[in-house]
Amino acid sequence: MPSIPVVAATDSPAKVVACLERDGAVVVSGVTDRATREAVLRELAPHLEIVDPDASINKKYEADGGTSNFYPGKTKRITALVARSETFRTFVTHPLMLSACDAILKPNCVHYQVHATAALKIGPGAREQVLHREEDPYQFFKVPRPHMIVASMWAITDFTAANGGTNIVPGSHLWPADRVARPDEVVAAAMPAGSVLLWMGGTLHGAGANRTDDWRYGIFLSYSLGWLRQEENQYIDVPGEIARTLSKEVRDLVGFRMHLGIGYADLTVRESLREKR
Repeated sequence: MPSIPVVAATDSPAKVVACLERDGAVVVSGVTDRATREAVLRELAPHLEIVDPDASINKKYEADGGTSNFYPGKTKRITALVARSETFRTFVTHPLMLSACDAILKPNCVHYQVHATAALKIGPGAREQVLHREEDPYQFFKVPRPHMIVASMWAITDFTAANGGTNIVPGSHLWPADRVARPDEVVAAAMPAGSVLLWMGGTLHGAGANRTDDWRYGIFLSYSLGWLRQEENQYIDVPGEIARTLSKEVRDLVGFRMHLGIGYADLTVRESLREKR
């Protein structure tokens, strides 16, 4: 039976990368402590409290050309985490993530960037999400694609097969485009709070169904090659006035720097627009 390998936060970065390259996913246990999880919960609580879990965001997604019913209901979902949570910024610069990105993404770019962020509370009765690949928006490249994205899910509460733990299809990052996963090839990522699930951009995955009476809380963070268009528009979700308050490391990872000749800006235009307000 397929399975998701599990390693400890104290294991070497090389072991994490080896699991990712072989299986397409890996669970790393013991990454965050209770104090860190409580801090990120506290910082994001005001934003999540006002979200209606039954209000579908599929309408806008479909209007932009997305797949119908891509996002399950009965879920509270927010983005722009870099702007909203100081603690989350330590996730962005965590050595676990940077070492994985250095090994997997750096060979295809000068530097990588934050691709997308989200906090997700999966409620009782939420259906499972359709299996997909993080790299699916880049249709120009044929499956299996070159390594373009590394994704992660941080367990703020326990993840189980029953409460909607992320479904992963181990090894699918190496599959041809026409291979469809059988039910027995889909594995739910069971992991205690404080663990992090990492997966390759080409790995089939999706949120699981929550068949319990409890809410499952996870934080999504992904990175992409520095020359790709980011899934989340970081320059809007992290506006200039907030970007100025960030450390240079976080600001660079969000994308506020050039990638060779890509991404230049005329700052005098921005300043003149500010003066006209």
